[in-house]
Amino acid sequence: MRIGIIGVGRIGPFHAHAIAAHADVTSIVITDTDRDRAQHVAAALGATEVASSAALLSQVDGVVIASSTDSHAELIMQAVSAGVPTFCEKPVALDLASTRRVVAQVHEHNGVVQIGFQRRFDHGYRAAREAVQSGALGRVYNMRIAGHDPAPPSESYVSRSGGIFRDLHIHDFDIIRWVLGQDVDEVYMQGAVLVDELFARHDDVDTVAGTLRMSGGTLGVLTGARHDPLGYDIRLELFGSKDSVSVGWDARLPLRSIEPHMPPAPTNAWPTFLERFEQAYREELMVFVDVVAGRTPNPCTVSDAEQSLLVALACDRSRHEHRPVAIAEISEQR
Repeated sequence: MRIGIIGVGRIGPFHAHAIAAHADVTSIVITDTDRDRAQHVAAALGATEVASSAALLSQVDGVVIASSTDSHAELIMQAVSAGVPTFCEKPVALDLASTRRVVAQVHEHNGVVQIGFQRRFDHGYRAAREAVQSGALGRVYNMRIAGHDPAPPSESYVSRSGGIFRDLHIHDFDIIRWVLGQDVDEVYMQGAVLVDELFARHDDVDTVAGTLRMSGGTLGVLTGARHDPLGYDIRLELFGSKDSVSVGWDARLPLRSIEPHMPPAPTNAWPTFLERFEQAYREELMVFVDVVAGRTPNPCTVSDAEQSLLVALACDRSRHEHRPVAIAEISEQR
């Protein structure tokens, strides 16, 4: 099986090395707008380097899109039109109209596009989903979601990220739908600039807190921050009528208790998202190879990505207008 990699800047090299390790993958084909970078990664992998995405798509059985966000929509549509099963990092696009155009084309061509929401492949989140589905938690009353980055991204990244809800918390919106088996019905979000004024220059915030109401009745609280001095803190807590569980509460959680006789904060707290979810990233790519081979159904579709974007857009509107916003209000936009 030949797999193409479009974009080897930030996470692309990791994906290329990870997918090359699959026993069914016989060769890798790489392209990037930076030709030197593409040649460097190709040389390290023994891969073929080509000049364009069009040339790549004509040579492969499946493709991984890890290029810049603004290129995702067009590349997905090119791959779908070529009949090539596709894995694409989130998001499909930062706006609803572009996302819906892609969703429509994927459905029209009966295309296969797996979106990279890697938390679905993390063992902790999978165990939480099983606890919900099996009834072990009973009725889930409340959830708490934490998404705290260790350090703010660069201003150049912030300027094109789409804001904290579409960039950082889009993963939270996907995973709570997947774990709970419920959609988000309504959000009420507040935001502030407490870390760095660079966020204000781009109509963004670096600290958020708010509530979510799910379609099955579960109520949630979300907090987010672009700076956590102890490390990368990603957690989900579920409180039910039979049990309460947490995902992300391990020996490397960047949080310490000040109760007597409790251990100090870890010295090896998770430093970044890639270390925290390294195994999940690898597993989602192994599953993608199975999707390309027709051995397993697509575990995360473009429609899933659209639903998470709707929640993020509702959060943006809620923050700007200081009011609760129903997801239906955003979904009805044309």
